[in-house]
Amino acid sequence: MTDCRPIDSPMDPNQKLMTNQGEPFTDPERYRRLVRKLIYLTITRPYLSFVVGIVSHFMHASHIDHWNVVLRILKYIKKALVQGLRISRYCNADWAGCPIDRRSTTGYYVFLGGNLISWKSKKQNVAARSSAKAEYRAMALITCEFEWIKQLIRELRFCEDHPMRLYCDNQAALHITSNLVFHERTKHIKVDCHFEKEKLLSKEIIMNLSILVNNLQML
Repeated sequence: MTDCRPIDSPMDPNQKLMTNQGEPFTDPERYRRLVRKLIYLTITRPYLSFVVGIVSHFMHASHIDHWNVVLRILKYIKKALVQGLRISRYCNADWAGCPIDRRSTTGYYVFLGGNLISWKSKKQNVAARSSAKAEYRAMALITCEFEWIKQLIRELRFCEDHPMRLYCDNQAALHITSNLVFHERTKHIKVDCHFEKEKLLSKEIIMNLSILVNNLQML
């Protein structure tokens, strides 16, 4: 299968597999062994769950048509071999949302391969003088969380070769990150700026603009 041609779908949607369909497969143990491996693979490739569930119905009595579908799944997997499990972060913050002390609240999600692994909603320690500063502090907080997650991944010997994506809905905060020059108006968040810029320059993170329909959903 190393030289097979990748395909775009794991199964023909018009194909219906039956129990006694076609000629029996000559090596049923091989069929069961491969299907078990595909079942294990669905832990990190959940989009295969449906078609793997179909072929697993015939592990007790596999036929040639069933085996051909298993081979088609392998051809489909080959197309996404380098996809991997990527870490994505989404952060947001309101501005002066607390009516008592006018401090902002940070909210973030961290996803690994589409699975939510970390989240938080926390009031910031100091009052932000603009929405951009509030968002930037949220970006710094979630980057700190990523440092811990990255260390955990290393201990588990799981390789994450791709830069982590950070999605933020504030263009001004993204501009502060990409601007290497500090100004008087950003001196009070200089520590966060240094930390975030360091991760950006080392290509550990990639900044992306994300439009959130409802900012309160993050808080």
